[in-house]
Amino acid sequence: MLDFITEKENCWDFLKRTDLPIFIYGMGDGALKIMKVFDQYKIPLAGFFASDEFVRGHSFQGHLVHTLSQIENIIDDFVVVLAFAAGYQSLYDRINEIASRHVLLAPDVPVVGDGLFTYEYAMENADKINKVYNLLADEKSKQVYSDVINFKISGKIKYLNSCTTPKQEIFESIVKLSENEIYVDLGAYNGDTVTEFIKAVHNNFNAIHAFEPNAKNFKKMFKNIAEKDNIAAVSFYNAAAWSSTGFLSFTKGEGRMSKACVDGEVLTPCYAVDDIVKENATLIKLDVEGAERKAILGAKRHIKNGARVITALYHRNEDMFEIPLLIHELNPKLKLFVRHQLYIPAWETNLYCV
Repeated sequence: MLDFITEKENCWDFLKRTDLPIFIYGMGDGALKIMKVFDQYKIPLAGFFASDEFVRGHSFQGHLVHTLSQIENIIDDFVVVLAFAAGYQSLYDRINEIASRHVLLAPDVPVVGDGLFTYEYAMENADKINKVYNLLADEKSKQVYSDVINFKISGKIKYLNSCTTPKQEIFESIVKLSENEIYVDLGAYNGDTVTEFIKAVHNNFNAIHAFEPNAKNFKKMFKNIAEKDNIAAVSFYNAAAWSSTGFLSFTKGEGRMSKACVDGEVLTPCYAVDDIVKENATLIKLDVEGAERKAILGAKRHIKNGARVITALYHRNEDMFEIPLLIHELNPKLKLFVRHQLYIPAWETNLYCV
């Protein structure tokens, strides 16, 4: 069972046993999360470096932040631990160039929730992971699924390099948009994915329902979409997608990181899609910062009726197996595909159900 998981040593265990000095590349929340795990595993930290434009005498957590060249001038060999996300080609290439000269790991820490996706965690959930693997509709999906899991365990970016697929190819080969879609965008952010959808269908669609809980993101979304043609067919909801209709507390975080939490500062409406969208949705996209399973349950009528689903698999450790199994339970007729778009770490790993 799980013969496709070839990485048995967790990146954290490697970092603990290496004799090489370890430098974290980057500052901010990602570095703080990694440092917390370093403390847990008693992993020694030699320091930090950042891109030249971010240094300028900065310090972080009591360490002077260097440039990579400054460290290379002093130390011949060391380990680089990536502490930020890279989602565009030039930065992606820069990281791979560094990895060609030094051991570079991009440890997987969950966006939401606790715990780590270790080899032991994979073995604890082996039955579910194996079931998802066997449910996947093509060999490419199985390869991506295994590559992403091996990356999560090891932190080795070679696995993401080998399984990246351009978004346009995914839509042409799997989703295959038509010109009469009823599209539901859960986690519409600033309207970027709604805009992509409108462009892909050449402004020909039956309806769009766009949900975004964060007030500032919602205003940006409305502004970005409101002047487009066919706007009368777009419905905007300054609300979260959830398993029921009511209210949730949210953090004040801007961007994509605003999320529901028990002690959030902002009380926000939430809707079950089944309560709001009366037509039969043809396509539902979910990127809701760890609330995907709740939102899926709120849209189960549409999924049972055959709505295709695009959903993130990377916010919580358990998303890699719990989300595919939930959608399969709701509608076993949907074929399950997994693809990973250009990104380090394994964000933009998505499930496509058609």
